[in-house]
Amino acid sequence: MLLIGHAAATAADPAATLPQQFQKQVVPFLSKHCLTCHDSQRQEAKLDLSGYQSSSAVAAHHQTWAVILERLQAAEMPPADAEPQPTPAERAAVVEWITAFRKSEAERTAGDPGPVLPRRLSNAEYNHTVRDLTGVDMRPTQSFPVDPANPAGFDNSGESLSMSPALLNKYLGAARQIAEHLVLTPDGLTFAPHPAATDTDRDKYCVKRIIQFYQRQPVDYADYFLAAWRLRIGPAAHPSVTDIAACARDQGVSPRYLNLIWQTLTRQPRDHGPLAHLQQLWRQLPDTGEQAEAARAACEHMRDYVLRIRRRLTPRFPDLQIEGSHKGSQPFVLWKNRQYAKSRRDLLPETLAAAVKQQAADPPDPGLTLPDDPDDQQEFAAECTHFCSVFPDAFFVSERGRDYLGKPKAEQEKGRLLSAGFHSMMGYFRDDTPLYQLILSDAEQRELDRLWLELNVIAAAPLRQYSGFLWFERTDSRYLRDPVFDFARAEDQSALSKPMIERLAQLYLEKARRNQGSQVAVEAIEHFFQDIDRQIRQVELSRAEAEPRQIEALLQFAARAYRRPLSDPERQELLGFYQGLRNDTELDHQQALQDTLVSILMSPMFCYRLDLGSSSQGPRPLTDQELASRLSYFLWSSMPDSRLAKLAQSGRLTDPQTLTAETRRMLADDRVRGLATEFGANWLGIRRFEQHNSVDRERFPAFTDSLRQSMFEEPMRFFIDVTRHNRSIMEFLTARHTFVNPDLAQHYGMPTTVTAAERWTRVDDAHRYQRGGLLPMSVFLTQNAPGLRTSPVKRGYWVVRRLLGERIPPPPPEVPELPPDEAQLGQLTLRQTLARHRDHKSCAACHQRFDSIGLVFENYGPVGELRERDLGGRPVQTTAILPGNVPSQGMADLKTYLTQRRRREYVENFCRKLLSYALGRSLQLSDDPLLEEMQSRSAAQGHRLGDLVLQIVHSPQFLNKRGATRPRSEDAP
Repeated sequence: MLLIGHAAATAADPAATLPQQFQKQVVPFLSKHCLTCHDSQRQEAKLDLSGYQSSSAVAAHHQTWAVILERLQAAEMPPADAEPQPTPAERAAVVEWITAFRKSEAERTAGDPGPVLPRRLSNAEYNHTVRDLTGVDMRPTQSFPVDPANPAGFDNSGESLSMSPALLNKYLGAARQIAEHLVLTPDGLTFAPHPAATDTDRDKYCVKRIIQFYQRQPVDYADYFLAAWRLRIGPAAHPSVTDIAACARDQGVSPRYLNLIWQTLTRQPRDHGPLAHLQQLWRQLPDTGEQAEAARAACEHMRDYVLRIRRRLTPRFPDLQIEGSHKGSQPFVLWKNRQYAKSRRDLLPETLAAAVKQQAADPPDPGLTLPDDPDDQQEFAAECTHFCSVFPDAFFVSERGRDYLGKPKAEQEKGRLLSAGFHSMMGYFRDDTPLYQLILSDAEQRELDRLWLELNVIAAAPLRQYSGFLWFERTDSRYLRDPVFDFARAEDQSALSKPMIERLAQLYLEKARRNQGSQVAVEAIEHFFQDIDRQIRQVELSRAEAEPRQIEALLQFAARAYRRPLSDPERQELLGFYQGLRNDTELDHQQALQDTLVSILMSPMFCYRLDLGSSSQGPRPLTDQELASRLSYFLWSSMPDSRLAKLAQSGRLTDPQTLTAETRRMLADDRVRGLATEFGANWLGIRRFEQHNSVDRERFPAFTDSLRQSMFEEPMRFFIDVTRHNRSIMEFLTARHTFVNPDLAQHYGMPTTVTAAERWTRVDDAHRYQRGGLLPMSVFLTQNAPGLRTSPVKRGYWVVRRLLGERIPPPPPEVPELPPDEAQLGQLTLRQTLARHRDHKSCAACHQRFDSIGLVFENYGPVGELRERDLGGRPVQTTAILPGNVPSQGMADLKTYLTQRRRREYVENFCRKLLSYALGRSLQLSDDPLLEEMQSRSAAQGHRLGDLVLQIVHSPQFLNKRGATRPRSEDAP
């Protein structure tokens, strides 16, 4: 009965006979036809088949047996000159056994998560993670060695990403480099786009942010006049303009100031003053929306009038000085700055009188002529005052020269951003009241206040300004050279204390009065000491209050760096490390935070993908936080963002609908560029093209660094577009469009209206210029050319290897090289030279698979330029007989050939590459059912890239971990 049962089971399960068949059919075949060349001694092509004595050994090395299967099916092995040759039946039996065994193993282990090893972040992942963690694209791995790729061609797997002692030192250097960018703010911490280790660095960071804020503000009067004109002609001409707020939003101006401009232009007309003339110009604007260009020109004329009048009504203030002091002393320069700042919207009587007087000498300006009637003169003065209130002489001052020298502003030195205008001293002065009052919203006012507070706190600006004052008053000014002032020295930190400042202020003022200082000068000195003491105390208080917030911000940073919430022991460990640095090594607060930051970045929790490993004794589902990391590093090559992290922390990410929605969101995000560069560029073999230097730039001067960068960017833009819009992967082959910037458009002979080098546009009719899709992109054509000639071999090989996934062995060492320059080919064309090349027995079998495909590209030169003749002056031909005896007349026929006759290979290869990249490992037999499902569903769904991604994300392989044990198929023989 037992024997009968066993026989029945064997008949019902053919897989049960496969081990016996291996021993009866495959082992003898190997001994008879293969081991002569591929035993442990000879190992030709580095292949040793002597160890395969059981079917479990075949399962453990399925990739090797996939190649054996291909070679047997193609009748390439054993080679034709080998003796004895297998009979067709013998060959067929082994092919059938390998096919059946692979299918059996794939079904038995389907869904196995596979051996995904914990590993360090790749260089690209490290850079992207630091970018998203700090908000600054520092790229700290630029000095790291290039990451090796795994057999699938990607550098995101534990198979290739090991850590050596030398590389660990690189990581430490990178962590310290990142820590140098740390900036401590009143609210916590942030990172500067440049090192911020010195006061000058911190100045640069804070000043630049204020300047950028100023530059974003809409302060062009012409924009407001034009917006008011659009409001006047009404919604009939501009449907989006329904009220002042809508008009301001549509025109990109401040609603607060537009309201004031509207009231000013539409108020009851006056007879005198500059506003009367401005209203006259306003009434002359066109009455219809069809005259927008004329209206814009007229509004610019109105603006120029306002600026011209306002310059004439700007006040001037004298310098202050006391005997023994310097006109550039801080109290006096700051007094003068305050006078200008508080009168930006004012009109002084003497200023108006001088402007009216000058009106008689200059070509008169309408609106500045003084009326004869005294009553009209009062109205005129009031209107001029109103004009100055509406139109300040400056909304803000972003740079200031040394005004006390008496030079006109146009002749003062430039580039002193936010400077107070001191002599040989640092110091900043805020002068933006009109912007604050007239332009900014409440939220923008709070933002600007915070930026100025951060300048004082982050850069210790008042403390350094006062130290500069003490130094200056002993050198250039000599005011503090009396022995009574010896206690106040710049190098003494106690000089910044409140008692010391008050003591110096008293002595300084006593000397000023003895030296017959004017009341204004004495008051300026009193104000200086009071204000600088107030600012220093504010900085000290803000810094002390900020310390606990900064420590907590660092803990939050650690949680984001570790890509999960911190445990209580981890929090205490970090706090203890920081406190030890303060107490034991006596580091200050900033230094201790920086060193703690370095420890976070050196932790395996940050620089390793520990979420990939598992200590369980079998497969288990990923936790939500593990899934968040796996998803973000798949789609973005970076850490989870705050939304993804919150979903993971709430336990909702593993819900299938939520996972689908998040995947769709992430594919539409700009960070999907990580998928384009790390998957797309590696799949296509161009990841290092930005360092490509094989082009002879003397022969091809158009190949500049800028063009090289543009060449690389073109397929990245194309890939991102396909990804973000869930387009078909067939568009990579069939598309009639591409993306260009001016550099690339010129290279392709395309017209473009884009002028800025960094701007890109989609060209839908690119086929008119023999472009469109991946195949005719310059990046591939240039990379697969030796420099002074084209290479049909390399270009054809690129197509069949990268796009179709064919496995082609490397050429034998005795193959003769082709001449490096097309001009040196003599009477033969490159096509004829290759035909002779294929006469070699060792070359023919492989070259027949791709040479003809490469010949289709011959009308594209060594840098991808269109051409009709090669570099030797010979006409180029693009006709070819493609594999399968298919005639081709050019690029259009090649695209048809690939999409119709080779579609299955292309789709299968793309699916294999995408799945291998997503899982971070080489594929195994247990992935075959998923691959088959991806291909079948992809065909039904139009081969859409986003849908392929979703299939992977919802697969058991992606959602689970294998654990510490392994299925039998991977046991050693």
